[in-house]
Amino acid sequence: MRSRAPIYNREEREKLREASRFNAQLMDFIRPHIKAGIKTEEINTLVHNYTLDHGHVPATLGYGGFPKSLCTSINEVVCHGIPGDQELVDGDIVNIDVTTIVNGWYGDQSETFLIGNVSDVARELVQVTFDSLWAAIDILTPESKVYDIGRAIYDYVKPTGFSVVRDFQGHGLGRSFHQDPGIPHFPDARYKRDALRPGTCFTIEPMINEGHHGTEVDRTDGWTARTSDRKLSAQFEHTILMTEEGPEVLTLTKDGPQRGHKF
Repeated sequence: MRSRAPIYNREEREKLREASRFNAQLMDFIRPHIKAGIKTEEINTLVHNYTLDHGHVPATLGYGGFPKSLCTSINEVVCHGIPGDQELVDGDIVNIDVTTIVNGWYGDQSETFLIGNVSDVARELVQVTFDSLWAAIDILTPESKVYDIGRAIYDYVKPTGFSVVRDFQGHGLGRSFHQDPGIPHFPDARYKRDALRPGTCFTIEPMINEGHHGTEVDRTDGWTARTSDRKLSAQFEHTILMTEEGPEVLTLTKDGPQRGHKF
């Protein structure tokens, strides 16, 4: 593969930081509402209104026909879950994926939340997924290859018996939602030559399944991706800016889990 990722200058990097700061603020705003008894449509309304009230744009709304202002992916849903009438209940895990356009620039991140008393396997899956994200971030240096990200995630996850989703990946970010470089979360040899040069912005967002890595997209709504075996899936995502000194995590929250967090 040959990446055509934009290389951002100092002024553009500040725009990326601004968008990501608001996106992290949005995640912290919604955080206390993610609990048993709330419907995913109610989460959507809160996210939508908060974003508009601050003068920004919910990036997912209308994107490729997606009908809501965030993705809510519960239990066996890998990604792109559509908010609706489903109510969160004790024992669920749910990924909250928010993306915002701030003055024409995108910020993007997601977290998986544990609702009440979850099973041991659910907690372990969420922990492994979170730790795999940081395993990838922590190996990055200027001129790292995209391949190194997938290798780090795969090597971390494989001994646990869980599996790394291959059908969806991270992506470049900037004035567009999805652009180069593509970021697979498994060691794909096609990406051994793609360097993450200073000024490159991208997401790392491993999706880790309890069982098989396969996924199926709902034929009715065309969006909701579920595990092929209907076992659990978890995901975490950060937006990363590669600088001359190394990776800068743009979407760190004040109230959310930090590197080393134990669920």
